[in-house]
Amino acid sequence: MAKKDLPLCWDRKMQQRLARGEAAALGELYDRFASLVHGLAHRVLDDERAADHITRDVFAHVWEHPDTYDPRQGPLRSWVATLTHRLAVQRLRATEAAALARGGPGTTEELERKVRHASVAARADYIVQSMPAPLRAALELAYFQRRDYRQTAADLGVTEDEARRRLRLGLQLLATARDAGSPGAPPGYGGAA
Repeated sequence: MAKKDLPLCWDRKMQQRLARGEAAALGELYDRFASLVHGLAHRVLDDERAADHITRDVFAHVWEHPDTYDPRQGPLRSWVATLTHRLAVQRLRATEAAALARGGPGTTEELERKVRHASVAARADYIVQSMPAPLRAALELAYFQRRDYRQTAADLGVTEDEARRRLRLGLQLLATARDAGSPGAPPGYGGAA
């Protein structure tokens, strides 16, 4: 079995265990993805309690509907992230729309702008967390430590061409976050929604 197939094999087995009602499987899934789910929900909602509720809702959905995940559509991680994003955006829209209905400040256009901004930020976080470690390390050096590609190459012990390649690929991946947040762009993280 190829190395790339191993995660999908784990994903299929996890789905089967959940479908059989194995509580230990839910615990294992929670341990693996809870920080991802909570982080994405918090990024969209900017509210700790609301993120806690979304985290609970996501894992409840997974437990009650493990058959809605299709391994052919992508990794379980992506599906869980997509589900988190969808539920968090629904909650943000509902909360903000209720505030507008009560006469709160803002307009529906501002609400949609806020939702798009939160979606792009959450997707960017997910992309950075999911990208290969060499790309992430190069971006972190360039962005957080303000290193240019020559300094990044020296810090990582790679050629300047390799450092430029890693930075370019990392930035191209991050650019997809904004593209996905624009009107008309396909939703999701590449997995089944």
